[in-house]
Amino acid sequence: MHSDQQHLLARTRRHFFQDCRIGLGAMALGSLLSGDGWSESRAAGAERQAGEQPLAPRPPHFPPRARQVIFLFMAGGPSQLELFDPKPKLQQLSGETIPTSYVEKKRFAFLKPDAKLLGTNRRFARHGQSGQTISECLPHLAQVADDIAVIRTVATDVFNHGPAKFFMNTGSPRFGRPSLGSWLTYGIGSQADDLPGFVVLQSGPRGPRGGSANWGSGFLPTTYQGVPLRGQGPPILNLESPAGVSSQRQSDFLRAVNDLNRQRLADTGDPEIATRIASYEMAYRMQTSAPELMDLSGETQETLDLYGAVPGQPSFANNCLLARRLVERGVRFVQLYHTDWDHHGNQGTELGESLDQICRETDQASAALVQDLKRLGLLDDTIVVWGGEFGRTPQGEPRNFLGRDHHIEAFAMWLAGGGIRPGLALGETDELGYYAVEDRVHVHDLHATLLHLLGLDHLRLTYRFQGRDFRLTDVAGEVVAKLLA
Repeated sequence: MHSDQQHLLARTRRHFFQDCRIGLGAMALGSLLSGDGWSESRAAGAERQAGEQPLAPRPPHFPPRARQVIFLFMAGGPSQLELFDPKPKLQQLSGETIPTSYVEKKRFAFLKPDAKLLGTNRRFARHGQSGQTISECLPHLAQVADDIAVIRTVATDVFNHGPAKFFMNTGSPRFGRPSLGSWLTYGIGSQADDLPGFVVLQSGPRGPRGGSANWGSGFLPTTYQGVPLRGQGPPILNLESPAGVSSQRQSDFLRAVNDLNRQRLADTGDPEIATRIASYEMAYRMQTSAPELMDLSGETQETLDLYGAVPGQPSFANNCLLARRLVERGVRFVQLYHTDWDHHGNQGTELGESLDQICRETDQASAALVQDLKRLGLLDDTIVVWGGEFGRTPQGEPRNFLGRDHHIEAFAMWLAGGGIRPGLALGETDELGYYAVEDRVHVHDLHATLLHLLGLDHLRLTYRFQGRDFRLTDVAGEVVAKLLA
């Protein structure tokens, strides 16, 4: 190693220990300077640090079918057996002990292996020309049955809420991996100039378990992490200028700070400094764009009624309308979290009135989003995803009310738009709804398929960290060809 390289490495390491703000980016840089090899993604990352805006649009691996994603995350685990997958045999055997062959060597969050089977009191019907099977709990979704694809055989690896949310969002049950939205904006950037590339909206009684790690950028530069927008008050705290600070004064301050940061970036090559520069500039632009985005008063009454949205009153309906407004403005990935779908059988978390209530909170707006995107010509290149971190067991929990435990073997999600085959019912489960017997779709397969529709090969979208190349789908995942239109 030449003396000037040694000097740069020593200075970079010294700055790392002195400046905690550098964080994971300096670790990646130190690894780079140590000469442990370049990957395609690392070379691209270095080019971005050198001057390109981190969120500037970048070409995909191949022509995409979709350009943006809206993920409606139903946090807690919706019951597929009450919503999408009726089982006559389960109804017939309700109250009997589940056969040992189904649960041998299985682990549950709360159930014992000899738990009794539980039928449902929900009625199902076929809807649309496609004949999608949807329960009475989702009457609005039934109206767009021919626009959606329902997967009844999604499988995951983790049966506790926090790790399972991480797994659905990041492809790993471990804290600290990049989320789907982060990988996407890292891969192809964003088309929005004055808004983040990845936006998070929340509704319901509380935030999702695991919190911001569900939309974090992990070891990717932090410019790719999700940015939560608040539904009431200032969209982002501390975004407004302090009283007495003029626009000119703020502009002068921003220019001076960015000049200093660019000098530091030239000295260290640290991607977190590039993130800091981009964040200052984005915040400046968002002082105008964010309040305009959040103001729903310009929407027609017909549109507000379609969603069930009320301006100024935070709700899932308002967030669905905001999601449409965000993708109109070029935001690449919008994720809505709504709690609480956790139906174990306690008061307030059961399969009776509590399930009815949360369906009322989400059904109309979810269907309206599909309808609205379609009438505006946006559904063709926008993927809408609906689902939670896992489903619910065919066995009931012995609690005061009807409830089910966490189920990871086969649960339901639906998708629409952006190259998804409309009207499709994919996958079959066994007669008790326990295991997939046809067209099992693992979470890694779902991720691979979403990336494929966005023009990205999940095998090539990698980032080198701590001596190895990571990807969203880890060492698994296959594109589900049957889902594609």
